[in-house]
Amino acid sequence: MPLPSATEPSGVPAPDLATDPATGPATDRRAALRARHRRAIVDAAASLMEENGGARFTVDDLAARADVARRTIFNHFASLDDVVVEVCEDVLGTVVDALGASAADPGTDRTTPLDDVTAALRGTDLVGPMAYLTRALGGTATEPTPRVTTMVVRTFTHLAERLVAETTRRHPDVDPLEIEMLVGALMAGVLVIQRRWWAATGATDDDASRRVWADLLDRLVDRVRAGWASPA
Repeated sequence: MPLPSATEPSGVPAPDLATDPATGPATDRRAALRARHRRAIVDAAASLMEENGGARFTVDDLAARADVARRTIFNHFASLDDVVVEVCEDVLGTVVDALGASAADPGTDRTTPLDDVTAALRGTDLVGPMAYLTRALGGTATEPTPRVTTMVVRTFTHLAERLVAETTRRHPDVDPLEIEMLVGALMAGVLVIQRRWWAATGATDDDASRRVWADLLDRLVDRVRAGWASPA
């Protein structure tokens, strides 16, 4: 039950700062607390994944590391897999960050959405994050397990949604459907070459692995740019 508000000398009740709709401090505090809890959960999951060599932890482990109650985790996430996906999105989100940052580059010659997205993919270190995700998701063989495949697809799907939003913002005169199809084609291709890269390199992070990835990415970009009407 809320405490009664104090009364100012003029006889006009002072606003209850805990519930005043004009300022909404209680709502702001709740939102800030939720944001802190969510960040703590994701950071704790990332830490446990790194320590355990994969997503090998329980809800109790995660709650203890994040210093929250079990129910708090499920207030934010439907399952532990959802937490892991958000960790993966954080790691791969550098692609979207690179695209957004490039908007301020003076004299940029990236005149089309394809130029923008491919420049972001080429200019961002994806090998390091993908090697990390391989370890974090427990992948050790040259072929990902069905669970790892599902997690990677979910992560790249969410990444594609963010890329669509950022590319649409940067190119307001382009039909949004064209941007969605472009990003969809590129990200589907990235999923294909990610499997090829994994099979060829064991998802390691070294110079040879980076050369394999760069060659595969170049081939993908060239194919998307040329289309499929005839061989590249």
